[in-house]
Amino acid sequence: MSNPWAKRGIGLVVALAILVIDQALKTWVVHGLLLEHMGQVYVTPFFNFTWTRNFGVSLGLFTAGSPEGRWALVAMTAAIAAFVFIWLLRERKLPEIAALGLVLGGAAGNICDRFNVGYVIDYADLHFGQWRPFLIFNLADAAITIGVLIILARSLLSREKPDAAAQADPKSQKNAS
Repeated sequence: MSNPWAKRGIGLVVALAILVIDQALKTWVVHGLLLEHMGQVYVTPFFNFTWTRNFGVSLGLFTAGSPEGRWALVAMTAAIAAFVFIWLLRERKLPEIAALGLVLGGAAGNICDRFNVGYVIDYADLHFGQWRPFLIFNLADAAITIGVLIILARSLLSREKPDAAAQADPKSQKNAS
């Protein structure tokens, strides 16, 4: 795919898909499962749906205990989402564009929650006995995490290799010294 705008379109479609699926799942959890009233629904020995209102950001940090705090978090996460959107539009490599789409879609899903209800709806409770490797989360959180991990892994593992012609040219080696 040589057209960079087609690649960016894929990233935007990924973001939109994450946003729509995230909001649909949250609607189902609230109105279909009635999880807010049930509190918890057992699914498997290692996964439950558990109702949680997250008034903070990642890992419950920066809890917004007031309307001003809520809107400050909306503004902060919107600014981060705008940065990710601009990065996505400037990026040229499809794996990074798709990963940024995951991050953007997840951020948009959580922004919608905070805007509409004042907190982020978390429901996914992965556990092994009493041990929980993660706090209770949602699809948006998972998309953000996976997107960030892809970006980090690609930045660490796909470093640019030196040009073979430059290595063979003794002048370029002499100039590099």
